[in-house]
Amino acid sequence: MADKKTKIPRFNLTWLYLVIAVVLGYLVLNSNGTSLQGGASKEVSYTEFKQYVSQGYAAKIVVNKKESSLVMYVEPEHIRDVFKTTSVPVGSQAYVKTEFLSSEKLQDFLDEQEALGNFSGKVSHRSGDSGIWNFIWSFGPLLIIIFFWVMMMRRMGGGSGGGSMGIFNVGRSRAQLVEKDEASKVTFQDVAGQAGAKQEVQEIVEFLKNPKKYTDLGGKIPKGALLVGPPGTGKTLLAKAVAGEADVPFFSMSGSDFVEMFVGVGASRVRDLFRQAKEKAPCIIFIDEIDAVGRARANRAAMSSNDERESTLNQLLTEMDGFGTNSGVIILAATNRADILDKALLRAGRFDRQIHVDLPDVNERKEIFLVHLRPLKTDDSLDIDFLARQTPGFSGADIANVCNEAALIAARNSKSSVGKEDFLAAVDRIIGGLEKKTKVMTAEEKRTIALHEAGHASISWLLQYANPLVKVTIVPRGRALGAAWYLPEERQITTREQMLDEMCATLGGRAAEELFTGHISSGAMNDLERVTKQAYGMIAYMGMGEKLPNLCYYNNDEYGFQKPYSEATAEAIDSEVKSMIAEQYARAKDILSKNADKHAQLAQLLVEREVIFADDVERIFGPRPWTSRTEELLNSEPSQDEKPSQDEKLSQDEKPSEENTEQTK
Repeated sequence: MADKKTKIPRFNLTWLYLVIAVVLGYLVLNSNGTSLQGGASKEVSYTEFKQYVSQGYAAKIVVNKKESSLVMYVEPEHIRDVFKTTSVPVGSQAYVKTEFLSSEKLQDFLDEQEALGNFSGKVSHRSGDSGIWNFIWSFGPLLIIIFFWVMMMRRMGGGSGGGSMGIFNVGRSRAQLVEKDEASKVTFQDVAGQAGAKQEVQEIVEFLKNPKKYTDLGGKIPKGALLVGPPGTGKTLLAKAVAGEADVPFFSMSGSDFVEMFVGVGASRVRDLFRQAKEKAPCIIFIDEIDAVGRARANRAAMSSNDERESTLNQLLTEMDGFGTNSGVIILAATNRADILDKALLRAGRFDRQIHVDLPDVNERKEIFLVHLRPLKTDDSLDIDFLARQTPGFSGADIANVCNEAALIAARNSKSSVGKEDFLAAVDRIIGGLEKKTKVMTAEEKRTIALHEAGHASISWLLQYANPLVKVTIVPRGRALGAAWYLPEERQITTREQMLDEMCATLGGRAAEELFTGHISSGAMNDLERVTKQAYGMIAYMGMGEKLPNLCYYNNDEYGFQKPYSEATAEAIDSEVKSMIAEQYARAKDILSKNADKHAQLAQLLVEREVIFADDVERIFGPRPWTSRTEELLNSEPSQDEKPSQDEKLSQDEKPSEENTEQTK
C-alpha cells in the first residue's frame, strides 16, 4: 500500500568492512589493470617479450615454473616505449607478462642477452602465483589491527550485542520494549495472590486507560511506584501485569544496565530511555533491581567509590522530576534492598509510593499452586489446600520450583500423573536436600543422632508454644545428618514466651546428648548458632531482656561509629544472653529427665525405622495438651485411611514429608 513506510536497512559497520574486503580482493586478483605493486601491466606474446629484452627494456625477470609464465619489470625510462600511450598509469613497478614453453631455451636466451649487454638485471624463480601472498604481506597486519579493534569496541560497547550496541551506540538505552499489541502479554490473571499489591497498582492501570478521568478533576497520578519485597515474590511479574492490563508499551531493563566503564554512558542511557518513553507515551518504564544504580550517595566526597554510578543516579533523579506531570510516563521499580536506596529517590514526586509485595499467606499460596498446576497432569485426588498448608514461608518462585520438582519425581518413577506423594517428596528435596542413604555411619553415631533428633521432637511436643512436629528422620540429607520437620504458625507478632519455648526446643538435641550419652558432639553447631542469634536479637533489638528492658540497640548505618552502646552495655548484653541460653538449656534437660523413658522409646523407634511421624510421637507421649491453630488446620487433612501405613512409610523414604526442616527453619 502507498501509505506504508518503506523500511530502510539500518547502517551497520559490517557492510563497510565487507565492501573494503571486496575492493581489495578485486585489486589483488585483477591482472589486467593496475596491480597492487604500484604500476601498469599487460599481457604480451613470447616473441614480444624476447624483443623487449633484446632492446634492453628489462630491469628484472621473474620466472614462475609452475604456471610457465614470465614477468618482466620494465626499466622506468622505457615504460612509455613499452606501453605506447600516456593514458596508462605509469609507476616504478610496471611490468609485462607472457608464457614460455621451455625453461632451457629461456635460460639460453637470457645468457645470450646478458653476454651481449642487453640484460643485466636479476632473474628470480617462483613456484606459484604471488598475488595472494602479496595481499597477505601488504594488508595482513592492517587487517589484524582492524579485527582486534572491532572486537575490543564490541566488548566495550555491549559484548555480542551486534551493530546497535557497538561503540558508536554505547550511550543508547538497553531497555527491552514490549509493544502493547503483543500476544504474550501478562495480565492480573497470571499473578496469583498479592491482592493488596494488585489493588494499589490498579490505580495506575486506571490512569493509563482513562487519564482524562483524573486530569479533569486536577488530580495527579504518582510518577513512580516502588515494589519492595523478598526475592521470588513476583515483583517483576506484577509490573508486567500492570503494562498488560493497561495495554500500553512496556520498557524493561535492569539497574546494572545503566552502569558502564565509560564515563557518562550511564547518564546518556538514562536520557535515551526517557526520550524513547516519551515518544511511546502513555507507557511504563520498569527498572528491576534499582538498588544497583540507586544506592545512597556517600555523605563525604572522599568516601565516594564510583562517581559514574552517582552521576547516573543524578541523571535519573533529574529525568524523573523533569518531564511533565501528565505526560503518561510512569516508572515502576523493584528491589529487595529498599533500606539502602537514596532518600532523594524516594521523595514525593519521584517514587511517591512503596508497594510491599510480601510472602504469600496460606490462601495466596493456594492461588499460586492453581496457576503453576495448570500445565501439569495431576492426580484427581490431589488436595491443593493441603499443599498450601505444607509450604509456609514459600515464595511464588519456591512454589513454582516445588511443582516442577514434583513433576520430575513423578516422571522419574514412570507415573502417568503427579500425585500427593510426589509433591511432598519435592518439598523434602527442596528444604532438606537430597537423601544420602549410602553415607556410612557407625552404630554409635546413628544412636547419637537418634537421641539428638528425639530430644528436639520430645520437647517440641511437650511445650505449648513450640512449633508442632510433623516428621523426624535420621537419614542424612544435604549436609545434615538428621532433620526434623515442623509446621510453624503463621503469626504476625511473636511473644517472649513463644521465643523461649522455641529456644528450649532447639537446645533439646544438645541436652539429650549430654543426658543420655554423657558427652556432647559437633552435631548441635547449627542449633547453637540459631539460638545465639535469637538470644542477641531478643536482648539487643527487641528489648526483651530483664536487665536491659525496652531498649533497642539497632546498629543503623547513619551512626558514625560501629556500636551504638558502651562497652559496659556490651558486657551486660553478653551476660544476659549467656544467662538466657543457660536457663533454657537447664529447662530442656529438666523436661527430658522427667520423660526419659518416653524419650528412649522414641529414639529406639527412630533407630529402627529411620523416619517417624507425628502420630508415632503421639502414641508414645499422648495427645499434646495444647492445640494451636496450625494443628487445627492439620486435622483437616484427608482421612487416616488415605495416609500410608507404617509399613508403607518404611519403604517410601522420599514419601510423606512436610515443611520446614530444623536446619532451615
